[in-house]
Amino acid sequence: MDQTGGLRATRRARIAVAVVFAAHGAASGTFATRIPWIREHLDLGPGALGLALVCMTAGASAAMPLAAPLAHRHGPRAALRWLSVLCCAGLLLPPLMPALGWLCLGLFLYGCGLGLMDVAMNAQGVQVEERYGRSVMSGLHGMWSVGTLAGGAVGALAAHAGLDARVHVALAAPVLAVVAVTACRWTLDIRAPGAGTREGTDGGSGGDEAEPPRFALPSRGVLAIGAVGFFAVFAEGASMDWSGIYLSDVTDAGPGLSAAAYTAFACTMAVARLVGDAVVSRFGAVRTVRAGGVLATAGGLLVVVARVPVAAVAGFALIGVGIAVVVPLCFAAAGRTATAAPGQAIAGVATLAYASGLAAPAAVGWIAELTSLSVSFGLVTVLASGLVVCAGVLGREPGTEPDGGGARTHAGGTGPAREARDPAGGGAPDRLGKDPRSGADLG
Repeated sequence: MDQTGGLRATRRARIAVAVVFAAHGAASGTFATRIPWIREHLDLGPGALGLALVCMTAGASAAMPLAAPLAHRHGPRAALRWLSVLCCAGLLLPPLMPALGWLCLGLFLYGCGLGLMDVAMNAQGVQVEERYGRSVMSGLHGMWSVGTLAGGAVGALAAHAGLDARVHVALAAPVLAVVAVTACRWTLDIRAPGAGTREGTDGGSGGDEAEPPRFALPSRGVLAIGAVGFFAVFAEGASMDWSGIYLSDVTDAGPGLSAAAYTAFACTMAVARLVGDAVVSRFGAVRTVRAGGVLATAGGLLVVVARVPVAAVAGFALIGVGIAVVVPLCFAAAGRTATAAPGQAIAGVATLAYASGLAAPAAVGWIAELTSLSVSFGLVTVLASGLVVCAGVLGREPGTEPDGGGARTHAGGTGPAREARDPAGGGAPDRLGKDPRSGADLG
């Protein structure tokens, strides 16, 4: 592959993966808006609905470790294509279920599709980031947030119009599947390398590596990265599920202002992710996450002491900005660990993150039952401060450890970029399919 063709292919791959992220987010947003219809249709109480939603998270956590072996066996592109179809097909199941037991099964299967597609698309994002030689994962997750908002907006309109949820998802799921499958045509198809090898073209030597195990305990490095993700997702899950109730119960806000808390949180997170790559490239992953931890902690403190709606909304907005880029950077760091295949390491981090998302709403509710919502968000604040303390596991700061001939660190501090230049010193990338390049040429 010539240099120009390689640059063009990498740009196309970045756009393609961004579209897949958006499709995954749109599926999530679509489902979220139809939960009230499902609850009413099956006449479920809060406890029964909570049990069913736990099954979705359990399905995602159970299936995630299978993504790496599937990508190794069938290739990353084919795996992502079929897992995207599986995820969108799973979206059809929950509204069709006739009773609680069937709903639990349907949500478990839908969660499996969500989790598998999640790991596969993040592994693709890591490969694209390696080729760029700078951070792109935050922007990809920003597209997921945009997709969630778009899917949620369409779902809200459908619900307002009284459209049956079964009809809604029957229309939405095929569209999202076609979008994702079409985008997969331009994704990378680099076979999963073994530890320490990054052969990188179609049909390369990576196909001879041993298949990753279906289930394996995460290494210490992956657990450390996952802990950072756990802190961020705990704050995210608590804010998403409890922000509106917090405003209503603690600050006596009306329905409109209560909804504004979630809107502020989701929108600031989406915007911060979309601009996050530029921040990471300038300041490095460690500094960015530490600064984000400071903002999230400040936001949590503001929420805890807030007794008027405006202060609480501002606090939730700060939490959204502070944690926005943490999970993308955790996935990027996991994909570069030398102790496991990228997909396997990403699955380990994602499983911990999903567990946090499952635990957060319940923990906030239990603590609030015993004490108050303000005390609950005191715990959220403490965990957010953990981002400041633990950010160092995500990588070295720029310039602290030059690679060979003084190559800069990858993504401004999340790993080595390993810039390869031609013998003449002209700075041209050498074999784009093997080593990451400078982001300046890729745009």
